Parts: sequence; structure tokens; C-alpha cells
Amino acid sequence: MASDDKGSKPAFKSHPEWPMDRVRQTFISYFERHGHTFWKSSPCVPHDDPTLLFANAGMNQYKPLFLGTCDPSLPMASLKRAVNSQKCIRAGGKHNDLDDVGKDVYHHTFFEMLGNWSFGDYFKAEAIEMAWKCLTEEFKLDPERLYASYFAGDEQTPCDDEAREIWLKFLPPERVLPFDAKDNFWEMGATGPCGPCVEIHYDRIGNRDAASLVNADLPDVIEIWNNVFIQFNREADGSLRNLPAQHVDTGMGFERLTSILQGVSSNYDTDIFIPLFDAIQEITGARPYQGKIEKEDPEFIDMAYRVVADHVRTLSFAIADGAVPSNKDRGYVLRRVLRRAVRYGRQNLNAELGFFTRLVPTLVALMGDTFPELREKEDHITTIIRKEEETFSRTVDKGIVRFNKFCEALGDAKVFPGKDGFFLYDSMGFPPDLLELMCEERGLEFDQAGFDKEMDAAKKRSEKKDEGGHGKDMRLVAEQTSNLVNKGVAATDDAQKYVWNEDLEGCTVKALFVGRNETEDGIGFVDSISGESGAVGIVLDKTNFYGEAGGQIYDIGSIKTSSGAVIAVSNVQIYGSFILHLGEVTEGTVSVGETATCSVDYVRRAPIAANHTMTHVLNYALRDVLITKASSDQHGAAVDQKGSLVDENKLRFDFSWSGPLNAEQLAAVEKICVDQINASIPVDNFVAPLESAQKISSLRAVFGEVYPDPVRVVAVAPSPITEMLGNPQDAQWNDYSVEFCGGTHLKNTSEAQGFVLLNEEGIAQGVRRITGVTMKDAEIATAAAAAFEAKVAEAGKLEGLELEAQVKLLTVELGTLSISAAKKLMLRDTLGAYGKQVVAWKKKQAAEQTSKVCDAVVEAANATEGNKVVVRFDYGLNGKVSKAVTTAYGKKVKDKALLLVSADEGAGRFAVVAFAPKGMKDVDCKAWVVAATEGTGAKGGGKKDSAQFTVAGLENIDGVLDKARSFS
Repeated sequence: MASDDKGSKPAFKSHPEWPMDRVRQTFISYFERHGHTFWKSSPCVPHDDPTLLFANAGMNQYKPLFLGTCDPSLPMASLKRAVNSQKCIRAGGKHNDLDDVGKDVYHHTFFEMLGNWSFGDYFKAEAIEMAWKCLTEEFKLDPERLYASYFAGDEQTPCDDEAREIWLKFLPPERVLPFDAKDNFWEMGATGPCGPCVEIHYDRIGNRDAASLVNADLPDVIEIWNNVFIQFNREADGSLRNLPAQHVDTGMGFERLTSILQGVSSNYDTDIFIPLFDAIQEITGARPYQGKIEKEDPEFIDMAYRVVADHVRTLSFAIADGAVPSNKDRGYVLRRVLRRAVRYGRQNLNAELGFFTRLVPTLVALMGDTFPELREKEDHITTIIRKEEETFSRTVDKGIVRFNKFCEALGDAKVFPGKDGFFLYDSMGFPPDLLELMCEERGLEFDQAGFDKEMDAAKKRSEKKDEGGHGKDMRLVAEQTSNLVNKGVAATDDAQKYVWNEDLEGCTVKALFVGRNETEDGIGFVDSISGESGAVGIVLDKTNFYGEAGGQIYDIGSIKTSSGAVIAVSNVQIYGSFILHLGEVTEGTVSVGETATCSVDYVRRAPIAANHTMTHVLNYALRDVLITKASSDQHGAAVDQKGSLVDENKLRFDFSWSGPLNAEQLAAVEKICVDQINASIPVDNFVAPLESAQKISSLRAVFGEVYPDPVRVVAVAPSPITEMLGNPQDAQWNDYSVEFCGGTHLKNTSEAQGFVLLNEEGIAQGVRRITGVTMKDAEIATAAAAAFEAKVAEAGKLEGLELEAQVKLLTVELGTLSISAAKKLMLRDTLGAYGKQVVAWKKKQAAEQTSKVCDAVVEAANATEGNKVVVRFDYGLNGKVSKAVTTAYGKKVKDKALLLVSADEGAGRFAVVAFAPKGMKDVDCKAWVVAATEGTGAKGGGKKDSAQFTVAGLENIDGVLDKARSFS
């Protein structure tokens, strides 16, 4: 795991005997010598487990093995013993240490979990002995400082006497301690796999009896290793049943072990963090880190050091593993992590904007040898963090303004409302502890209870939203899949899902499901179902239905049993190795053991397959346009798939890219897709050894995805995949799409009939989304674009006000159309050009009109005796014309004031404008207009040398003119 070549790593300060890399590698090497396979850390962003925001324990990736649901084709299925250092994040969900980081010297949001696992191989005796020897012989910890705890038992569960007896071989009875289920019994859930655990504790001080301090939450006596023995299944009635296979799951905190071996009292004092602290000090100019907490750190400087160092680790690893800050789910958690770090850095360390981004190279240099994904993704990590940091800086400034306004509104009150605090937290990203600090600086008490109330209300709103209805819970979770495994139900064979237009006969009903908590035992399986059962689920021994996976929606159709019963299948989901057909019984009764025939709706599947195949082509086209044939160097940028969804109506593809695609790029991508359809390119699939398939030069794999071995390869290419495997590095493969994929596809691109790229948008920092359509939907979109383009061409023949009216109507209509995004941008540009024509026409009309009005008023002035001229000339209510006329008038007439009346018959109003040339003192223009419009309800204003009012109703024009002429 750790590289022996340290040439790329700067000379960071490290412990002379136990540098961090040696600690990690010693643990791994020890268990490799004891028959364990090194199984690299899964991404800390779980791409295949929707129940987790982040990987928060070493066992996460092994859940299918513990549950007996691992796909036998995956390399993991053959594991018996494993060891690694797992990247973990605890910053959201059930396990959330975010708000504690910085306050003490042992909490982290990112950490490594050293672990060893046994899957039905060794058990307690071997696990305990290996743990003991690893600590005392490999790491040479003082045995006199070690304590072990075991499960003491309770009313439902027996004491783990077996573990106690094993520990007594290594430790005296006074250091083998019993504890309750809270500390020493592990359960996956209310039901399902579970078992007792033993914890190993270390006394940092030594030479004393510390038994009473074990599990007392003291920093000097700490738990360092937990060994879980998964040996039972918790039934719905609370009883325990022995599992057919027993497993071992262990976890030891890497940072904690390193602190012990390096002889320091805090994880933050190890060489894992010191280089980051040095970089923070150099970048910010703050005083050096001193390890202070609470009252000893009144300005929160050391707290800020810990926050910033921890959070740059979390952000960098999460982004490297495929996550990005956003406004939902794990992306929202990451945004909070970043904003918390930036807020502390800028407020408590006086850091300048951009400081957080500048820490990334130090982290990469420190850990890039062990985790090469950091080095590979360094530019991407830096770009994402820089943009988020800049965005939040603007948000902080706005937030401080809002905080100050809230404080001003308090008056003499001394309590800052929790409701306002939650607004700043939820909308501005201010962590509660920083809000407290800001309040403290103003001598205010923070209403924590009110804040918590708002937080709880927000959680309830979120939970209510997530429920999505009040129907039955039709998921197969651990308790259901374990039940099926224990009953001997084999994995569902779905190989026939790739066969088209054929019913699958001879299927056997293996299990019938009516929903969790819908049966007495709570598990949900029954022997028979009927229409009265409502929503039901059916597990068969084999199926030709496609279960939702890989971004492709499920098949629908029907299942007919040998007894004549019919089930309308409306959804198909995959749980472990079981495929659950969901729907309702429309005829008869279905019983376990019956034979059945599966009938898929292939008419519906056809556009799904077209959308899926063209998603592959789109993936290729994006890389070709943005990277391969880009007009400039992309500096290591990549177009990586970030998600997809294909159903019968559309395809949706998410990919990494820094900004929106322009019209030329969109058109080029769309053209490649259309050209490949017109070229009638074969779509081949082949199941190949994973190692061989990965060598194909043009292969596109989804980051973080775990692929089976052998793996199914799908290629949109004129050459078969077998030829590619024979010469995998041939450059010609770069002209075609090659991907790992388990979905259903076309046989030839021509079957897609057409492709239209409808929309391109940003969905998160550095992530774009394209939506497209094929087949009939593409034909409809193409026809709509052609029809609209014809309308635009016809509008181009118009001019003036007619053109203006059409541009307004067409602009609104364009916004509602589902047509090519590139075409839409082009048409928008055309309408924009029309708009400019209208503006130019109006300017010309205004100029001509202004000239006419000017001539008229000057002529009237020359024919008028006295010092006042009254003229009516209708040019509407155009204020610019009025201004131009009075300006021109003032240049030609120096001794007469002007009152001009202009009517707009369409609007039913008229304007009264008065103007006195510079130097005239004997005419008050405002008084003149007020007198002339008296009694008309005129509205306006002005001053002595100019005034303008508007009057509603044209019937008053003559009266106004008469009053204006008689004004003296």
C-alpha cells in the first residue's frame, strides 16, 4: 500500500522510529504474513451503497460478504481473510463528528481505520491471539498497559465467556473486564447479523491499576482496537440464532495508534498533522500550533489549526473519490465542512482568501504515495476547493451583514434568537459553535434551545419528504436477505435479461414478500399472495426482467403462474443477489413453489435500450470534443462519468467539467452522436476477464465502481470486442465507445433512429448534466425545431413594431420548447439579432420624429409674440424624444419658454412638457404646467426651468392648451 520510493515526498518532520507510513505498513504486513489478502480501501464516497453518505467504518465494503449476498462473480467473493487501512469520513448521518472537531484533540472527520477481517474462516481464538501479538510483538507496546473488555451478557444475550477465557491466556483477570451491550455488543440493526465484541484499551500513563478508568471517556486510557465477532442473527422476537458462518470484523484507529507509538498525547501531535500545521502557519502567519484547548485557547487559534487541518483532509479525499460540494446529501455535508474550515481560518487565523486551497499540495505530498488518487486528482481537488472557497467568501461577507442586522434588531435584548441562528447556519453555512463565538464577541447569549428546535423541525421536514408516501416498506434489507440465505434460497439467475422478445418459461417462485413489518415476525415473507395482499414482491429462481441498476430503470411486464394467477410487475429491484419483482396480483393466488412464465414489456424496453446505448456514445463524444480535439491544452482536465439515468423517456448523463459547454461544443457533441447513428455501427457485448478488459486503450469505467470478474464489456464499434482484447492498445479503438456495463442495449446504433441533446446544465461544483432523447422523442424534438426555425425565418421578413411583437412571442415560445440545446442557442441568437434590428429601427424613427417635432416647435416660436410658446405635436409619451426636443429647442431659441403637449391615443394619455432656455428667469415651468393641468389629476414633477406631467384621458387636451396659453 505504502510506496518505498519517497523521492517525491518533501522532507517533512517525522518520528525517527515510528513514522506514520511505517505504522500503517507494519500492520498490513503483519496480517499479510498471517494469510490475509491486502484489499485496498474502498472510496470514502460509497458509490454502491445508498444507505451511507460516506464510508464510516472498515467493514462497509464487506457487507455483502457478512450478509451472504455477494455476487459470486466479484473478486471479493473469494476472500477468506482481508487486511487494509480504510479511508473513513464521519461528518454526516448517524456517525457525525463534524461539530466536535477542533474542540478537543482526538475528534476527526477524516481518519484511517486499520482492520483485519475473517469471512467464515478463523474466529475468536485466532483473532485475539493475532491482535495481542500484533500489539506486543510487532508494535512492542507494553503488555502491562493493555486491558481487554468483553460482553458481560444481559437478559436477552448470554455472556461471552469464550472470549474471556481466551483473554485470560494473555492478561490477568483484573485486566479482563466485563461491560454491557452498549460497549461490547455490535448489531447491524434491530434484526439481522450481530455479535459480541472485545475492545483493547491502552493506558498512556502506566505503572498503575487503570481498570476503573476503562470506558470512562478519559484521554489517558483509550480504546485502540475493537474486535467484533459476528456469530448470531437477531430474530424479530429478540432471540438469537447462530449464523451458519461466523465472521470477524476488527477496527483500530490509525491516528490513535500512531500517537501512542510516537509517544505523544494527541493524534494532532503526530507527523500525520504536524506538516499540515507547519503549512498553515507559513500561509497564514499565525503563531505556531501549541495544542491548547478550551480556556487555554481563548482566541480559538489552536482550535482553528485542528479544524483546518482535519477538514482539508476530508475535502481532498472526498473530492478525489468522486464527491463534490453541493446543496444536497453528501455534497451539502462537504460544503459545510469547507465553510467551517474557511470561516475558522479567516476569522481566527487571519488567513487571506485562498489559504485553504493552498494547503492541498502539502496534503498530496504527505499522503499521495499511500493514496495515489490524491496525486492523480490534485488539479481537480484544487479547482473545486478554490471555487467553493471564493463562493463562500462572498457568502460570509453577506452573512456577517445579516448577523449584524439581526443583532441591531435585538435592541437591549441579550439573547440571540435560535431561529435567526438557524437561518445563518442553514442558508449561510455558519456552524453553531462559530455563531456562539460571534454572539459572545457582542456580549450575547446564543439561544441553543431555539436553534435545536429549528434543527429538529428541519430534520422532520426532510424525513417527511424522504418517506415519499404512506405505502408499505417493500425493501429487502439485512433481515430479509439473511432470511432468504438461511432458507437456502439461491441467487436469482438473471442471465436471460439480455434476451429480447421471448417469454421465459419454467421459472420457480422461491419467496413471496408482502412488506417489512407486515407479518407477525416482522420480516414479511408469506407462503401465498392474492389481490387482497396489495403491493407484493416475488423472488424467482430465474428471470428475464432487468432489475434497476447502473442508472438504467427497471423492466415492467407480467408474471403468470402454472395455477393461472397473474402478477402485474411495475418495478424490479436488486437486493444483494436476489431480484425482487414488485407489483400486484391481478388474477388468482400465487404460492411458493409454483412454476411461472415471465413476460417483459419489450416495447417499453426498446427506447430504454436506445437511450442507454446513446449514453455510451454521448460519453465518448464529450471526451472527443472537450479533451481529444480541444483547441487548447486542458491542463489535466478529465471528463469522468458522475452518474446517469436512462428510462423510456430520456437519457441523463452527469460528468465532470469546470463550466458550461458553448453552442459550438454542444453542436459538435450532438453531431457525433447523430453521425454514429447514421453510420449504423454494431453494438457488441462480451464477458471478458477483468484484467484483460481493463487493458483496452479506449475503455471508459465509472470511478469508484466495483466490477465483477469476469466483466461484461459493451462496445459501439465496427470491430468485435474479441478483436480489441487481442490487440488492446491499438489506437483505432479510441474512435469508439468501450465501457463496462451490465445494461440492456441495441444491436446497432441505427435502431436509435435519432438523437437530440436537449439540455446542458450545472448541478454541482465541477459537475455538469446533459439530457437527451432518442427514437420517437428525438423525431418530435427535431420536427419542433424545424417548425420553430421556419417561424423565425418568417419573422425575419418583418420590421418595426410588427417584428418587435413577433420577437417577444417567439422568445417566450422558445423557452418552452424541447429541442436541441445547440439549436436553441442559435435561434436565441437569431432572435437577439432581430431585437437589435428593432432597437435600430426605433432609434431611426425617434431621430426622424425628433427632427420633425424640433422643426415644428422652432417654427411656432418664430411665429409667436411674447415669451411663451404653446404647441401640440403628437409623438406619444416618449421621454427621450421630449428631452431631445427641448435640448434642440434651447440651442435655437433663447428668449421664449416652451410648453409642448403630446398625446398617445393608444394609451389614452397625454404628456405636458415645459422648458425654459438657459437664462430665462421670468417663466416658472413647473407653475406653468400645474396651472395648465389643474383639475385633470395630472401626475409629474419638475422645477423652474423644466417640468413634465402626464394626464389620463384625452378629453382634457384642449382645456390644458387653453389654460397654458392664458397663463401669465
